[in-house]
Amino acid sequence: MSSLVAQEGLKIDWANMPTYNTIMAVAVGAGLITLVMLGRELLRAPEEVEPDGWALTFGALGTVLTTTGLHMTLTWPLAAGGFPFDNIIFGETSLGFGVLLLAAALYLWKRGAVALAAAKPIQALARVAQPITVFVGGLGLSLVAIAAAGIKYQLFAAPAEEPISGEFANHPMVEATFMSLLIAIVGLGALAFAVLVNRVRSTGTAGVWGRITGWLWGLSGVLFLLFGAMNFFTHIGLIVNTM
Repeated sequence: MSSLVAQEGLKIDWANMPTYNTIMAVAVGAGLITLVMLGRELLRAPEEVEPDGWALTFGALGTVLTTTGLHMTLTWPLAAGGFPFDNIIFGETSLGFGVLLLAAALYLWKRGAVALAAAKPIQALARVAQPITVFVGGLGLSLVAIAAAGIKYQLFAAPAEEPISGEFANHPMVEATFMSLLIAIVGLGALAFAVLVNRVRSTGTAGVWGRITGWLWGLSGVLFLLFGAMNFFTHIGLIVNTM
């Protein structure tokens, strides 16, 4: 009987469904954390910021997210396994974040030292970043919309064959709620960032928006990084259990 159950268990054609949202999640988490770290350093001691180091960091993370996000957005690899919506959720958002990180890396590499040498470096950087807040805010709203869809349609539930997460396979709202809240927090952080940049540009001070953005992105970044790291184990287990 047990062999019959095993034969009838979930099988996935992994050759036709490449899955790399593991490294995407780690890169997203690291990107959010490092943005908070840079913002904190800029507000406390801008003269100590080393733009080349941050350019390298954002360039590395942006490359990972842009390449994987672009491939997922254009080819929809997860559709083959019955998860076409995940290509939108993970692919398009990672692509957007990755391009933003690459843009930040390029600017810091080419113009970072000049901006930091200005009389009011924080305002100078805010003036540069202000136009892109339209896109950042749009991505924030998109993430909130994804979170709403995750709750309504009970997305993100792992199959029983996946270790750890699969323990909640019979309770799809558990992971749907966790992932939706996590994505919503990132989205709210993006909206707060847009307000923060415009406030710094006009007043020269971050006010409460610096703390709000830092907490939202810092918390969600840590959770994304840890969840992505854990998924290297759970996804390998899922592959082994469904080959």
